[in-house]
Amino acid sequence: MLETHALTKHFGGLRAVDGATLSVEAGTITGLIGPNGAGKTTLFAMISGFEEPTSGTVTFAGEDVTRESAHKRARRGIARTFQIVRPFAGLTVRQNIAVGAYLRHPSRTDALRKAEEVAQQVGLAPQIDRPASELTVAGRKRLELARALAIEPKLLLLDEVLAGLNPSEIRDMLPVLRSVRDGGITILMVEHVMQAIMSLCDVVHVLAQGVMIAQGTPDEIARDPRVIEAYLGAGAAKRLEAARAHA
Repeated sequence: MLETHALTKHFGGLRAVDGATLSVEAGTITGLIGPNGAGKTTLFAMISGFEEPTSGTVTFAGEDVTRESAHKRARRGIARTFQIVRPFAGLTVRQNIAVGAYLRHPSRTDALRKAEEVAQQVGLAPQIDRPASELTVAGRKRLELARALAIEPKLLLLDEVLAGLNPSEIRDMLPVLRSVRDGGITILMVEHVMQAIMSLCDVVHVLAQGVMIAQGTPDEIARDPRVIEAYLGAGAAKRLEAARAHA
């Protein structure tokens, strides 16, 4: 469904993403992980059309969309969430979700009906007519997910949708994300919560200092020395291996 080839982004003298190549198969949940500052959100921005790459290509459903604007990619079926959740505070939960639904449903009645359907899907039905400003952090995360789902995407890019949630709230969100995938929406997710990556993802890609250093199943990634070094520093993989040997 999605392929990036040698995707690169420079900001002045900073090479935020350097030749990143990845693929996402339809019907899967694919993880994108890496240390803070690795370039994950910049890569998301290039995939979704919010940043234009310095070089490289983005292919969606077999078509080159590298130079297309974000709104045209949204019409094709690419939706994303953002790390920092900013709902329309003066609107209700229903109205916030309807903003996304208007892309496919120009009629107000149809958009509000779609908003109700999506609110039910993400567990916001009891709060649907409350002001968005009254939601908890967990509620706002669900609302961010709902607004993206309301455009009826084929590919959903989730940028740390679990960040800021406590362990109980994370556990409650995992079935919601699985139900999105089971409903036919392919997911590419940036996440630091390894519990989620290990339990949700079919394939994981690892980005470090703008470079894609590994890919594989969650189990393969967890044992990869390059990934351990990227997260824990020089010599970490050897120290862990030594510790296992003496255990």
